[in-house]
This record gives sequence, structure tokens and C-alpha cells, in this order.
Amino acid sequence: MTATASTPSTRQVQRAVTGDPDLGPFALLPGTWANRPGLPGRGWNMIALPFAQPAGSTFRPNYRLLLNQYDEVLNFTLVDKAVPNRGIGPVGGVVVNTDQTVVTLDYEQGIRQIKADDFPRSGLAGAPDLAIHHEPGLFLNMLDQIDGPDIARLATIPHGDAALALGTATAAEGVPAIPTVNALPIGVDQDVDGNPYLLPYKHFRDAPFEGLFDPTDPTALLTAANQDPAITIHRTTKLEFDTTVATGGIHNIPFIVSQANASEMKSTFWIQEITDASGAAGLRLQYVQVVQLDFFPRSDGGPGRIKWPHVSINTLEKQSDVAPAPGYQAMP
Repeated sequence: MTATASTPSTRQVQRAVTGDPDLGPFALLPGTWANRPGLPGRGWNMIALPFAQPAGSTFRPNYRLLLNQYDEVLNFTLVDKAVPNRGIGPVGGVVVNTDQTVVTLDYEQGIRQIKADDFPRSGLAGAPDLAIHHEPGLFLNMLDQIDGPDIARLATIPHGDAALALGTATAAEGVPAIPTVNALPIGVDQDVDGNPYLLPYKHFRDAPFEGLFDPTDPTALLTAANQDPAITIHRTTKLEFDTTVATGGIHNIPFIVSQANASEMKSTFWIQEITDASGAAGLRLQYVQVVQLDFFPRSDGGPGRIKWPHVSINTLEKQSDVAPAPGYQAMP
């Protein structure tokens, strides 16, 4: 891929505009995406956490499974154009400059909990209207001198994690195929009915959280949202990011590494061009993200520690094409 004619020759930082061709597969993202008012409570999260069971507990493994229902505001605000990565290389037997141009799109994600529950009950699930996540980051569109993935995501997490995930973008007509996700811990017997170690997963499988979310099939609600007869999905742009490919990875502060190390992250975003029942055009955004948290010894003889999938899903709608003014609040 080469830079388009509209790409400036000098670096520019400016407000992001929907439809900007320099953004490539990110062109529909600038502005604000949110659950409210149209799609409240469509965010769902599951995470296993180390937890010392109190004396007398009938469930002895020292972990709990926490589930959250949430609302989200996701803002894409600034674009940084013509970011130069300097390099040289041979062309026709002569060493020349082979610089790379990158276009970056800022984002800020804010998530507030609506409801939460855990098993075994810990008393730590938290109250409604609780801020549970804040993440500033960048999406990168690499325009030339590409060796492998051509998009990337840089994410920073207040817990003490920084991730670089790389990937590709594709576009297709119609409804996207949402994959199933194995959200059971890797490194133990995954028989939910036969392995008492997985009792928290069985608990919420048999009685889904808020009557809807089953942690053994966490992407089912994304598929259900796409079967809504009130909307028609005409075209979908898929963005896939993975920290396990190429030069990607996650770095964490020492406490995270020793207790519940975030070792891998894979995320997929589906930008959907839709019309509603009245024929009005709009945009929706779905995602699934899986972060592997490594803690406790494996029982299957494999290397390392058990990998516990931390899964988040959501279906949001585009609220505004105009990026918020400086000083906006992502989590009001």
C-alpha cells in the first residue's frame, strides 16, 4: 500500500474527520461511539481473579469469576498525519532513503459498570455506576514500507500494562460472522460439568448473568444483536489486532507479572454500515477482546501457568462524527 495523494508531506496533528482517506480502514471511526441512548447495557465483561477463599468456603480453589454489564463511551479525536519512520535500503544497487509514513488516530475508552456479580461471592463486585476501565491509545495506519501487518493498536491501561497489537483490515458486504470464543481456562480439564475446579463457570452457564450472559459462550450476544430485524447491515469493515504476531507484545509492571500476568491480547472490531427500519443510515461498532491472564500452576503438564481468558464484548452506535472539544470527559 502506498500513501494517497491527499497525505500531507509534513507532519500535521488535527481534529479527526469521518471519511478522511488518509485514515484508510479507520475512516469511519472519528467521533463518539456509545451505548446510550440507543443501545444501553450491551457491554459485557468476564474475568477470573485470584481470590483467597474465606475459612469454611465449600469452593477451595483461590479464584473467583467476576462478570460485569457496562456502558461505554469510545472517542476517536485527533489524527497525527505523515508521522515519519526513518530508514534506508538498497534500490537498484544504490542505498536510498526508504522512510515509512504512519497515520495515527487517537482514542480514549471509558467504561462504567451497570451491574456486577461474582462466584464465589466476594463482596468486591462493586456498586452500579462505577468506573471500571479507562484506556487511552492509538490506532496506526501504516501506509508504505510494510513488512507484514499494516495496522496496529497501542493501548495503555492504568493497572500497569502497555500493549502493541498488530494486524490487518478487511471489508465485506453484509453481516459479519462472529466467531465463538473458548473462554475457559487453558491448562486444566475443560469439562465444565465434570471438573469441580470450573464451578464458577458452571454456575453462570446454568444461570446466565442478568439472564443473558453465558461466560462459556461470550460472543453469543454479538451474534444475537446482528439478527435484530430492525436493522440491515450493508457492509462491515473488520479490524483484527493480535499481540502474539510479528513484533507485538504486552509489558506489565512487576506486580502484574507475578500475580496475574497479562500475556496476550487479541481483539476484533466490526464497523458496520447499517440502515434502520425507517431506512435511515447509521453506523454500529462491535468488538470482542480476549486478554490472557496467567496465574496458578497448570494441571495438564503444559508450560507456564494457567491462562485465564478475560473477555469483553460490546455493541455501540455512532453518536457524532464531530470529535469532542479538548477537555471532554470520557466517563461523565
